[in-house]
Amino acid sequence: MNALQMPLAVGLAAVAAGAIAYVVLTPLLSGENRAAKRMRAVSVVTSPGSRAVTASRREQVARSLKEVEAKRGGTKVTLELRIARAGLDWTKQKFRVVSVLMAVVAGLFVFVLTSHKLATLAALFAGGFGLPLWMLSVLRKRRIAAFIAELPTAIDIITRGVRAGIPVGDCFRIIAREAEEPIRSEFRQVVESQTLGLSLGDAMVRMYERVPVSDVNFFAIVIGIQGRSGGNLSEALSNLSKVLRERKKMAGKIQAMSMEAKASGGIIAALPFIVAVLTYLSSPAYVSLLWTTDTGKMALVASAIWMSIGVFVMKKMISFEV
Repeated sequence: MNALQMPLAVGLAAVAAGAIAYVVLTPLLSGENRAAKRMRAVSVVTSPGSRAVTASRREQVARSLKEVEAKRGGTKVTLELRIARAGLDWTKQKFRVVSVLMAVVAGLFVFVLTSHKLATLAALFAGGFGLPLWMLSVLRKRRIAAFIAELPTAIDIITRGVRAGIPVGDCFRIIAREAEEPIRSEFRQVVESQTLGLSLGDAMVRMYERVPVSDVNFFAIVIGIQGRSGGNLSEALSNLSKVLRERKKMAGKIQAMSMEAKASGGIIAALPFIVAVLTYLSSPAYVSLLWTTDTGKMALVASAIWMSIGVFVMKKMISFEV
């Protein structure tokens, strides 16, 4: 090999080595290899076997949802459940004793004012049956409102705990120990139910029985499906917390927008009583015909019925559920 052929051979060898390096290294440097891997992964995901797995997963979630709904379907609202929903720790005997005392007080009050037997009997019936149930209803609504206000915060605690690696049961214990009432007592009952051997999903179903609102229903469904079918619990609870907070904001906006209609309804409902009182102060003999004559009594009863219907219609018109 002469002096001219030597540089030419070296140059050809260098070109060949560069070509080989380009062919080998270019896919690695340009991302073509990674793109090919992603394409293979997509093809695996979209394969018939993967679609079958996804369909099976959906069927499993639907089956779990039906089981959760079936467990809640046959709940009978007993007196004990009404008392529990009101947040009271009374027994049935104590509730009956309180009902009898209310009936006696109401009957004595009406008898002292009117000395009328039928009115006294009506007061006894209202005080023994209507007033205790009304009290339970008021306490239940107040407790549910307080529970809904604190539920998103409790869900956020569970979400952060799960993301930090804390078990769900420990998150429930933290809430049962440090949250505000009535969240604390409800989660404490869930923890105690788990201690007695009940599953978390079944304990959440019992929570929904004590607090029968849609927010707790969603929470129980998420926990129940995750316990049976698995999944990303933190993401599901985070989305649920956002939904509950948005619903709360929407309810506040609706309440603010309907305050004018509620004020108008209250003024219209109070107007007959105000006019009756003012007329009685100016000319009592003229107004007393309403309760001293049979025609006046019939007019009072008919007016009360029609006014009750009007108030009920106005309440339905300005009441919105979110």
